[in-house]
Amino acid sequence: MDALEGWTDFHVAMVGATAALAGLVIVASSVNIAQIVKAPTITSRLAAAIAGLVLAIVVAGVALIPGIPAGAYGAVVLVSTLGAGAFQAHAAAVIARDPDPDDHARVLKAALGFVPIAAYAASGVTVFFDPSTALVIAAVGCIVAIVSAIVMSWVALVEVLR
Repeated sequence: MDALEGWTDFHVAMVGATAALAGLVIVASSVNIAQIVKAPTITSRLAAAIAGLVLAIVVAGVALIPGIPAGAYGAVVLVSTLGAGAFQAHAAAVIARDPDPDDHARVLKAALGFVPIAAYAASGVTVFFDPSTALVIAAVGCIVAIVSAIVMSWVALVEVLR
């Protein structure tokens, strides 16, 4: 896809930064893993955050494949988005079932991870009609996935120590 050529530096930067962040989240989580696995909402949110980062890595990494056709890129984006979306849907369901009556941020906790999923889904569909716009949407999805994962991870790691 010709539109990808101008995005190489962005994708290289995003693959590296996102992979490093995913590794840091996993290492930071491992410090308190015993407490994390006792809290289903925290476990599911961390899994969804990591899945969002993996989605960003996959989408940016596939964009670096020389000469990849737009249809193949779009298909990978959509299939990968479904995978990460499954983790986020599971996290939302676990959060919804949490019996904590004082959890006033329940909707926000459940919704935050869907923002990058929605951006990637839009990108995966748009690439079939307007590849240049699809790449902009995917870039937004990548940046939002990073921000979302940082917020979800930080909140989860702080909550586990309460």
